[in-house]
Amino acid sequence: MNLHIEKHTGESAYLQLYRQLRQEVVSGRLPCGSKLPSKRFLARELGLSVITVEHAYDLLTDEGYAVSRPRSGIYVSFGGLSAQPAPRAALEDMSAALEGAEDFPFSLWARTMRGVLAEYDRRILVKSPNMGVWELRQALAEYLGRSRGVSVRPEQLVIGSGAEYLYVLVAQLLGRERVFALEEPCYEKIRRVYELEGVRCQGLPLTDDGIDPEALRRCRAGLLHVTPYHSYPSGVTASAARRHEYAAWAEERDAVIVEDDYDSALAAAGRQIETVLSIAPERVIYLSSFSKLLAPSMRTGFLVLPESLLELYEERLGFASCTVPVFDQLVLARFIRDGHMERYINRRRRKDAR
Repeated sequence: MNLHIEKHTGESAYLQLYRQLRQEVVSGRLPCGSKLPSKRFLARELGLSVITVEHAYDLLTDEGYAVSRPRSGIYVSFGGLSAQPAPRAALEDMSAALEGAEDFPFSLWARTMRGVLAEYDRRILVKSPNMGVWELRQALAEYLGRSRGVSVRPEQLVIGSGAEYLYVLVAQLLGRERVFALEEPCYEKIRRVYELEGVRCQGLPLTDDGIDPEALRRCRAGLLHVTPYHSYPSGVTASAARRHEYAAWAEERDAVIVEDDYDSALAAAGRQIETVLSIAPERVIYLSSFSKLLAPSMRTGFLVLPESLLELYEERLGFASCTVPVFDQLVLARFIRDGHMERYINRRRRKDAR
């Protein structure tokens, strides 16, 4: 293995090591079943601490690229041996009322609102640009780079009032002409919104590590809607091998994947979990919202469109007004920009871990 850790890149050593090891696995240079070097050996070879190597190995196993065998070591499991799924928080009704209300930083939120009013004054009264205000789109693009490890441009983002509205946009952009494949079971509102828009839906059964590969190969859909990190109501997390299969399927079929990433920010325990978007950026529409992360009343969500769909979006939906008020967008943008969002998420994670 040709591994090298850069000291001054701004990226933590364990993430650099994880990404390089992941590439070795995906490329086949570390084949399924091969044993990874011991933590102490790799730490000594790279001049790292054993804890740093352990963090990288933990992320590989959490992602399904490797599996830990007690008293034996860490073995590559990509496409072969099955790893234990990452631990999941207890499932609850997706429409559940307030989560974490007692922890919500009301004073910071109020201060942010006052700051926006002072800075923008009457400009908050103007109509929002159709795809959302630039400040929020830019803040979200930077936030996705930090929290999800993906590189997107602000021009690729579309702001909308919650996940259901964004499902409608997806259906209006790509629906009717193609069948949409959904996880079975899935969050029922996804199916209902699509069918209300006249989309034909096909359910694909879930196994313990994602959609059944044979069912995916047999289906004739042109779009696959997945919640790979934490499918509801099953709680299934798609393994690394399955996520790569989704991407390969989309490439082979000239299809589109909608990656519904509704709760990974809280469930990721501080680690960057690989997205399907990072594997196949030109095949994935990434979708998320802040309703679960902040509060159900904050009906702000966003799409990340592939570059290849921007022209089609402008042609078909460019006239559609943004459904989130300018003031709400600017408050959220500043809340993210000032670091309050990530500090709040970290507090929620630490509490959930106790």
